[in-house]
Amino acid sequence: MKVIKIDLPRDLEKMEIHTFADEHLGDMCCDVKRLMQRIEYVKNTPTAYCILNGDIIDNATRSSIGDTYSQELTPMNQLKRAVEIFEPIRDKILCITHGNHENRTYKSEGINLSALIAGQLGLSERYTPTSAILFVRVGESAEGYKETNGSGRRRQICYTIYTLHGSGGGRKEGGKVNRLADLASIVDADIYIHGHTHLPLVFKESFFRVSGSNSSVALVDKLFLNTAAYLDYGGYGDKAGFKPASKASPVIYLNGLKREMSAKL
Repeated sequence: MKVIKIDLPRDLEKMEIHTFADEHLGDMCCDVKRLMQRIEYVKNTPTAYCILNGDIIDNATRSSIGDTYSQELTPMNQLKRAVEIFEPIRDKILCITHGNHENRTYKSEGINLSALIAGQLGLSERYTPTSAILFVRVGESAEGYKETNGSGRRRQICYTIYTLHGSGGGRKEGGKVNRLADLASIVDADIYIHGHTHLPLVFKESFFRVSGSNSSVALVDKLFLNTAAYLDYGGYGDKAGFKPASKASPVIYLNGLKREMSAKL
């Protein structure tokens, strides 16, 4: 499991994390206008950061599901376009994961398109071909807790985020919810992010967290998010009889003064 440690500014009293997943750049149904609006928002909002969580490009190939003849861009130009549009916010990207659409080329030719996008953005160290656990430290504790390294500074608030593009889920909402909830059986984290199933979703569950260092048990909340797809209805989804998907992808809100997290569509 990839571990990514991110120390954000100490004067950041709050922050947002936006998820870019299942954009399917190059598909004729990709809502490019909405995608660019969201990128512009992250670029112009000092407290906004983001995660690229797979299927950024559509990458229909001759041997894959999808229509290669209706693609608005070739796979190579999809890759170039992805790098071009995310470059202005490269300093705000916390993690890049690998989607099943990018994996089409890896499966057939051994070429990892997600890794190429991350490399072109100069973010190879924040790329994972599978999943990642992020340790995001932000702000400073208003309660005055000090760092344990002897610096004398107030302790930053640390949030743990487990993210991956995901798989499975089926057609029904229940299966997709279960796929997201199952992530808690893999690793103990504060926040879980799953994509792939195109169903925007937010919920919380409680959990008893054990600390061996001070022999204590604390009841904590865990935050679960499933991300949306940025596709207009049509193409493969229409042909296969899938429901139209909402584009209201969840946004995560983290407090930099005390441990407080939420998300909304």
